[in-house]
Amino acid sequence: MENGQEAEQVKEVKHEEPVVEEEKAKKSRAERVEEGEVAEERFYNVPLGTAWLAPSRKRAAKAMRILIDFVKRHMKLETEELEEEAEPKRLIIDNKVNEWIWRRGAENPPRKIRIRAVKYRDGNVKVYLAEGD
Repeated sequence: MENGQEAEQVKEVKHEEPVVEEEKAKKSRAERVEEGEVAEERFYNVPLGTAWLAPSRKRAAKAMRILIDFVKRHMKLETEELEEEAEPKRLIIDNKVNEWIWRRGAENPPRKIRIRAVKYRDGNVKVYLAEGD
């Protein structure tokens, strides 16, 4: 009987650990900001209409360049050339954003896109699709 009771206790312990991990994964944006991981989070409507001035087969690629330039400008990601020793700040674009722009092919990108840009304490910026898109 002692072995059976020990097995039940072991099972209970195993069930408690994933619950704690799930709670950590479900942290709201406000909690992440309070902890210090996120320095700044903003939502933007990025106009991509000027990509339609490019040749038809290059429009989606031009839209991606427009998005990158927009985020760099608005999130102040320009690297200072004076500090060569400092680690360069990175712009990371989520795969869903890339797929959203390219989903209709190279010739027909969207005219605008709604994104969520998150700037972390280390200076890196990550771009996500806004909720609901």
